[in-house]
Amino acid sequence: MEPANLIFFQSDNHNRAVTGCYGHAIVQTPNIDRIARSGVRYDNAWCTSALCCPSRASIATGRYPHETGYWDNAIVYDGRVTSWMHRLRDAGHSVVAVGKLHYRSSEDDNGFSEEIEAMHLHEGKGAIKNLLRGYGEEPAKDDGSFWDLYMERSGPGSTHYQEYDRRITQRAIEWLRANSGESEKPWVLYVSYISPHPPFTVPQRLYDLYPEDRMPLPAGFRPSERPTHPAAEHLRGMDGMREMTDEKALRRIAAGYFGLITHLDEQIGEVTRAAEELGLLSNTRIAYTSDHGELFGAQGLFGKKNLYEGAIGVPLIVSGPGVPQGRVSKQIVSHVDLYPTLIEGAGERVASEDSTLHGVSLWPSATGADAVRTGFAEYHAQGSRAGAFAVREGDMKLIYHVGMPAQLFDLAADPHEAHDLAQAPGSRETVQRLEATLRTICDPEEVDARAKADQRAMVERLGGKARVRSESQILFTPPPGVSKEDAWAIPR
Repeated sequence: MEPANLIFFQSDNHNRAVTGCYGHAIVQTPNIDRIARSGVRYDNAWCTSALCCPSRASIATGRYPHETGYWDNAIVYDGRVTSWMHRLRDAGHSVVAVGKLHYRSSEDDNGFSEEIEAMHLHEGKGAIKNLLRGYGEEPAKDDGSFWDLYMERSGPGSTHYQEYDRRITQRAIEWLRANSGESEKPWVLYVSYISPHPPFTVPQRLYDLYPEDRMPLPAGFRPSERPTHPAAEHLRGMDGMREMTDEKALRRIAAGYFGLITHLDEQIGEVTRAAEELGLLSNTRIAYTSDHGELFGAQGLFGKKNLYEGAIGVPLIVSGPGVPQGRVSKQIVSHVDLYPTLIEGAGERVASEDSTLHGVSLWPSATGADAVRTGFAEYHAQGSRAGAFAVREGDMKLIYHVGMPAQLFDLAADPHEAHDLAQAPGSRETVQRLEATLRTICDPEEVDARAKADQRAMVERLGGKARVRSESQILFTPPPGVSKEDAWAIPR
């Protein structure tokens, strides 16, 4: 693949299936769809962990959470582990970030040449109350705050998040205009938006695109339509979930979520049009992904924080010089593959120090050579009683829970994961085979114990259990320049 500049778009909380180019019948994403038509769309991309900070750490480092110890939204990327940004910057490339990073701090060397309008951990601490998970004492959100975040705040209106998105767009365009001349080496502009993260509050014009009576209901929101499992029940309890009986509210939540995705698409469109007007697209590639998905009611859950497809399945699209137009890759891919892909795309080679990376360059699959791969993801943060690990081979997917029964799904026959096959006749061999594959990647019991030990150690460094327990829960991180009180206030 010939070297080229890169505009790398990233969103927050975008369920892969809720995109026009991935087959959604309602949501409007013309700009993302255009990138897909002019490039390659990956239909089987996973994040490594369905939560902002561990996922973003994996995007940066090309390593899974069990390799780096970036487990949750309090133990987060701090520049300690080499990132692809470090590698490219140190090789003489300009690597600039605009927008949400959700690392520890800009005071750390995260690898960028410059961070513009950067959003990092709230107050430099993040969601430290959730570290009590390490003791088995994580507090439940039984005050209804998380439930109300979806049920009460989804609908027409405005939030500081969308204002922040528009600033990100403006600053990205400003950077392109100032740096559109010839450069000695290809540059990377990492444009990272906060949408479509909740609250699902959107301008009226976007909400009106999605009439409530036409919105689909989420798959498996009724208890009779989904498999029961102790891990999912624990997550529901920790998040203060209730039974979803208000179908009108669920349709309103969908309309708000879809509206935010269209808002995101508009921002991406503004930046790509500016790049086109500047004559950059002949030597600049465009890529898009999200840090994780969102269930918005599927499986009777809001948010992510689990290993169902709606949470770990992410969009991944790339277009530009050397990339075939209109190709769809079925290869199983992961965010850890971005590290070697981005380095090679800039014309550099992966360093010998990175020989232990699990990821592979996606350029062969982009040009038509799909390979047989194993999918892997894990989760060790808020709402999980014990470590959870997903392994996929072909269409078969195992979710292994430490100390609890495994789950098995056939994604071809059951894309919404409504039928757990783990105990079905004839499934034992498949469960054993996929568990054996998991154990070639990591020891799940050892990883679970280590994650909890690290969380307990962080609690002690922060002053102990009583001190951490006194902290308020973080529903969502305020954007730069906005106080927690203003960000969390419900617009009237």
